[in-house]
Amino acid sequence: MVLKAVIRSALAAVVMLVSAATPSWPSSLADGASAFRRGDYVIALRKLRPLAERGHAEAQAILALMYQQGSGVPQDAVMAAHWYLSAAEQGHVGAQYQLGLLYDKGHGVPPSAVIAYKWLNLAAARAEPRERDYYVRIRDAVASKLDAEQLAEAQWLAASWAPKRAR
Repeated sequence: MVLKAVIRSALAAVVMLVSAATPSWPSSLADGASAFRRGDYVIALRKLRPLAERGHAEAQAILALMYQQGSGVPQDAVMAAHWYLSAAEQGHVGAQYQLGLLYDKGHGVPPSAVIAYKWLNLAAARAEPRERDYYVRIRDAVASKLDAEQLAEAQWLAASWAPKRAR
């Protein structure tokens, strides 16, 4: 029950991030995000996949969500994790949060509370105020699974992280 609420909340946060599309985005990204919000996943996929492959973090995060949900593509946790990782490595907060959840549960990636904490900590540190408290609570729940040495490692991983450039 709690997991469903967490997933629902997280998906809502990603959709809110998608909804905040700005006119400075390439038009195909805005078109793809708009198609995604309308539920036109065929158009969304056609617009977003080429951008995701060229390294647009927002397109990668939306594509990851499509794979996570099975919206217009076969549901595939491994592909979702791949695209979330690509966006998270560039500093996309929503993707960092979602990736942390995937590592916590081992969906599409090997389960690792240490890696989950790293991504959740990064997301919490850069989240908008309305999401920050929630992200911190989830991060702290993951932290409760770690011993002191694991927590120190997870904090070191987060502190030493730096965003990568789009490929």
